[in-house]
Order: sequence, then structure tokens, then C-alpha cells
Amino acid sequence: MTINLSERRRYIRIEVPVRVKVSGKTWHHETITKNISPVGLKFEVPFKIDPIEQISIKMDLPTYDKTISLKGKIIWVKKVTLEDNSPYDVGAEIIYIEDAHKNFLLRYLCDILYSSDYHSA
Repeated sequence: MTINLSERRRYIRIEVPVRVKVSGKTWHHETITKNISPVGLKFEVPFKIDPIEQISIKMDLPTYDKTISLKGKIIWVKKVTLEDNSPYDVGAEIIYIEDAHKNFLLRYLCDILYSSDYHSA
């Protein structure tokens, strides 16, 4: 896991694999995150998604043995490579998360930031 500080963003994005179940109006997909921040996440899907679609996300936080639910909005969609069958990277903004779930997510991200594994990397 790494933290990308080279980009000028409002929030740090932590490159950490977390299992998520993502659902739109007409589709459902289980995948792994590529990065997470307090306000969004990036993940990969094998099909193109409407860039303004609202989605439901269930995220399994491994160290807390908790599944948190949130609502998101697709902000951007990019093909991973130029190949015809290439999957798509998706950037989603968190638009709603219950306070209790927000606390679990923020605690999880803070634990990663302050872990000895991170500081020794």
C-alpha cells in the first residue's frame, strides 16, 4: 500500500485494496479498490459506466470486520489501456455515508497512515 502525495488534491489517496460491491441502476459488480480517500475511491470494472451515474457501494473493511454502506457518484471513467477488451478505471465521489460508517472508514484510513508498515516503507 502506498500514499500518493505527488498530486495536488484536497485529500490524500491511499492505495489500498479493499473489497467492494458496487451497484448501479442496471448492473452489479464486485471488485477491489485501487485507492481510497475520505471523499472518494477508485476501482476497476470490465465495462463502461455512465460518468454521472449514482451508485451504491458496500465496502468490507478488513481490520474492522465491518461492511460499510455508502452512496457515490461516478465522476470519471477511463479505459485502463487502449486494447479493445481493456477494463475501465472509475473514480467515484462519496455523496452519502452514515456517521457511524464514516467513523469506521476514517479510523481505517488513519490506522493505515499511522501504521508501522507505512512508516517503514
